[in-house]
Amino acid sequence: MYGQTPLWWAASGGHEEVVTILLEQDEVNPNTADENGRTPLSRAAENGHEGVVRILLEQSGVDPNTADRHGRTPLSWAAENGHEGVVRILLERSDVYPDTEDVYSMTPLWWAVERGKVGVMRILLERNDVNPAIIDDQWGWIPLFWAAEVGCEDIVRTLLERSDVYPDITDGEGRTALSWAAENGHEGVVRILLEQDWVHPETADGQGRTPLMWAVQFGEEGVAKIILEHDQTDPDTADQDGRSPLSWAAEIGDEGVVRMLLAREDVDPNMASRGGLTPLAWAIKGRQEGVVRILLGRNDVNPAIEDECGRTPLFRAAQLGYEGIVRILLERDDVNPNTADKQGRTPLWLAVRNGNVGVVKILLERSDINPDTADVHGQNPVSQAVMFRNERFAKSLRESRRIPF
Repeated sequence: MYGQTPLWWAASGGHEEVVTILLEQDEVNPNTADENGRTPLSRAAENGHEGVVRILLEQSGVDPNTADRHGRTPLSWAAENGHEGVVRILLERSDVYPDTEDVYSMTPLWWAVERGKVGVMRILLERNDVNPAIIDDQWGWIPLFWAAEVGCEDIVRTLLERSDVYPDITDGEGRTALSWAAENGHEGVVRILLEQDWVHPETADGQGRTPLMWAVQFGEEGVAKIILEHDQTDPDTADQDGRSPLSWAAEIGDEGVVRMLLAREDVDPNMASRGGLTPLAWAIKGRQEGVVRILLGRNDVNPAIEDECGRTPLFRAAQLGYEGIVRILLERDDVNPNTADKQGRTPLWLAVRNGNVGVVKILLERSDINPDTADVHGQNPVSQAVMFRNERFAKSLRESRRIPF
């Protein structure tokens, strides 16, 4: 069935006596493969049957490098499944190629690394003809990237013991092993990598994001702390959109990281990204009231910085209808609720336009609010309420300010 011979089955099950008996028959070919190209040796190697592997290798004409339809050799299967004994037996032969790639661009070492088989990996790395930095065709990864991403400290250490593994090499996205370890919160791996002389914590990927930024973006506070302790780390390095680690922490609401960053003298709390958005503006965008309070608790945070449209953080809060944040901002003496943007629109104008009833009421509670401020097209909050037939707003505006219609 499916090309599986009695010898194939006996080898798969590790039945040494049966294998020996079958091989004594003249009509039995030890190289006969099934429809997937799997030979008896391939199956015995996959299942870790050392005795059967030795018996088969003693047969003349048995090629230990015969690959199946996926390009996988007996060594590849043994390596994937962590069969150290079989790996050693195969590598004792001078005609075994230890670095053969299959159709997935995976070598035996790659399979051992991906399956976390540290013992097999160490055996393979003892050989000079095994490339520990072989790059796969799909992602541009080397084994070190995978080990760092999944947090296998033993494998990372073993790979870094090789002089031909460059720890700060980048993949197809421009990311390093440190970047992947940082994103996934593997503190041990991050420490190991930062101990290497050639690892730079400021190496940025194709998006301009550093390992610190990946750690912050994914809420990995422990990793962020470790990276920030490195003397070559610049906590204000921005990505290609001009965003700093503080802006990311502010948007996702990671108060611990926000406090950690603000405790440093080399962090600019008002650093604006593309579009002119400050960390305060990003915190408001993420509706992070806790972060807003932390930022506004500092004397050096300016809540009146305008973005490229001329809008202050209050505009964003009013436009999005975040009542709590609007109240927090209005507690500040340096926040002007009547400031107009480049189109002449005020926070009240935007709140009315977007139907944010609560924000409109909060703004109208102030005696210094001018509901008559018109934009460049001559439209004011009152006319907006009428235009959109929002009688509720029109009534509120009329009653609070006694504006005739």
